[in-house]
Amino acid sequence: MNDEFKGRVLAVAGSDSGGGAGIQADIKTITALGAYAATAITALTVQDTHGVKDVFPVPVEIIRAQMKAVLGDIGADAIKTGMLATAEVIEAVAEEADAYDAPAALIVDPVMVAKGGSPLLEPSAIDALKKMLFPFADIVTPNMPEAAALTGLQVESVEEQKRAGEAILEMGALAVLVKGGHGTGETVQDVLVTGETIQVMTSPRIDTRHTHGTGCTLASAIAAGLSFGLDLSEAVIRARDYVHEAIALAPGFGGGHGPLNHGFTFSQGE
Repeated sequence: MNDEFKGRVLAVAGSDSGGGAGIQADIKTITALGAYAATAITALTVQDTHGVKDVFPVPVEIIRAQMKAVLGDIGADAIKTGMLATAEVIEAVAEEADAYDAPAALIVDPVMVAKGGSPLLEPSAIDALKKMLFPFADIVTPNMPEAAALTGLQVESVEEQKRAGEAILEMGALAVLVKGGHGTGETVQDVLVTGETIQVMTSPRIDTRHTHGTGCTLASAIAAGLSFGLDLSEAVIRARDYVHEAIALAPGFGGGHGPLNHGFTFSQGE
């Protein structure tokens, strides 16, 4: 393998026409962090910084075919999921990932609602996500509202993030990162829960509206790190540092929730 690319990541997610989230954020992030990005697109969204205007779902057989094509030829060291939308899509993605006969980390970002508030996961698909993907996930990366929806618990504090993380861990995932971006205060506190430890990771909160795609970006950054052999904690720390800088250096595009700067030179951990 060419040393330029340390690992291979297959991102299975929706396309964001505005380029700030979804497949576009996945590709930019994975490439910026030194891994090779391949994709299986689950939906086309008509989207800008103000929100999602329309969604065109990709047929399930085409999603399967994309995954088969990539995994059968290029292969993957990590598979990262984003917008999956329906139980049928979740089942297909779980089956194709399970059929892949080489080791690959599975990073599940349980995308439920777009930054602007549009729903991206059918309520009936939540059980499918828990039963078909979480038991095989190396890490699940919900934000606070997603963690609350997945567990039925209130998630508004660090202690509640810990409890929600433990509850999702009981669904079968090896690790859970309950993100604290929806919290309040001058510090963002993300909670990484594994079977052995609970780690609270903190960073200064940046006062900005340019945060579109932070969840996709963080999950893809973790996937990139895991794809070339970083341990989980190191991959999460590196990913958080990357996202923090990408927010700080956001280009300021759009009149709503603007995109991050995925393309800055990131050298931490090199």
